[in-house]
Amino acid sequence: MVYITGDMHGDEDRLYDKNMRKLKEGDILIICGDFGFIWSGDEKEKKLLDYLGSRKYTVCFLDGTHENYDLLSKYRETVWKGGRVHRICGNLFHMCRGQIFNIEGLRYFTFGGGESPDKELRTEHETWWRDELPSTEEMAAGAEAIDEVGCEVDVILTHEPPTLVKSSILLRLGQADRINKLNGYLDEINRSCKFKRWYFGSVHEDRVITPRHIAVFNELWAVRKNEL
Repeated sequence: MVYITGDMHGDEDRLYDKNMRKLKEGDILIICGDFGFIWSGDEKEKKLLDYLGSRKYTVCFLDGTHENYDLLSKYRETVWKGGRVHRICGNLFHMCRGQIFNIEGLRYFTFGGGESPDKELRTEHETWWRDELPSTEEMAAGAEAIDEVGCEVDVILTHEPPTLVKSSILLRLGQADRINKLNGYLDEINRSCKFKRWYFGSVHEDRVITPRHIAVFNELWAVRKNEL
């Protein structure tokens, strides 16, 4: 079974809560950005990564805005389920941007990244990294990957939502619209690609936004082929 959840931000309590206890051998948990456990590189963090990598289930995560991209880039790149990943350790993987994964008979497209709203208050290479926003090359590669499968996938996984979805969420919350180039890029994918479900984590709520767009955070959302 594949389960989708949202931002962990390095919160150790999330690793041991009731939701995680439902995962069994062979299951796959995918975190939609802001994993947060690759941040300081200290011994405590390494032990937590080893713990996750030693589970009988597989843990995968997309990158978000709160990742140490200097550390993340040092991990060995390999291929898993047809897409590029960084193998962190054991059964723990980072799913690279613009990849197509074939998991349990479904085709997944992944595209991490985001933009810190408070980046002016952060220190580069300490609490903020330019790599949080995708490059032109990464966006082009993602578009090419989508094109190669006939612009049709089953599930899209991102940290940020497309522009129209994000704007509606911020309007409902009474917050100022904060749209960046990544939202625009995802909006183009939203219009041009056929898909059944889109899961994203950046807004920190568990909510069905539209019948196809789902915001994830604390809960584990099961992906069942016969329910898509």
